[in-house]
Amino acid sequence: MARKQGSHAGITGPKVREAALRLFARHGYAAVSMRQIAGDVGVQAGALYLYTPDKQTLLFDLMKSHMEELLAAWEAADTGGTPLDRLEAFARFHIRYHLDRPDNIFIAYMELRNLEPDNFAKVEGLRDAYEARLIDILDAGQADGSFAVPDTRLAAKAAISMLNGVTTWFREGGRLDRAAVETLYWDMLRKSVSA
Repeated sequence: MARKQGSHAGITGPKVREAALRLFARHGYAAVSMRQIAGDVGVQAGALYLYTPDKQTLLFDLMKSHMEELLAAWEAADTGGTPLDRLEAFARFHIRYHLDRPDNIFIAYMELRNLEPDNFAKVEGLRDAYEARLIDILDAGQADGSFAVPDTRLAAKAAISMLNGVTTWFREGGRLDRAAVETLYWDMLRKSVSA
């Protein structure tokens, strides 16, 4: 029996994605089998193919969705203002968004190597589009004299790497709460662009 009695595509499909996300983040894409994902969801392995053609497509869909949702969320959050205001908003947004999605960010950055070339190019294009939002902010700050960085593209890469790092060590209930982490990281980013 491929599908449990009473299961529905609208329920099982998201469960497949959630299980894959959790297992890929915990064990790595290469170490996780479709059978493990099926076991986590509570369906037979063959039933997974009702929701995804293969494991590669599942990984690609997870990464593509994450980047598309990230871009859309930033577009909604970006209220404009001075380059300094927008840089602070970007830093705080990035931290908030990713602290709620540590598995997504881990997969989006650590599992790129496992994407087939066409899938890699598509995800890389979305990553470049997100990075371009930050480059635009840095370019505007360079133009109006609020920032002093030798290379805005490099500065954007460094900033995103720094901000992504929060998800590797932050734990709720730890020494610093989310607001303190946001403020400290914003201060470090501000100083790195000589603002």
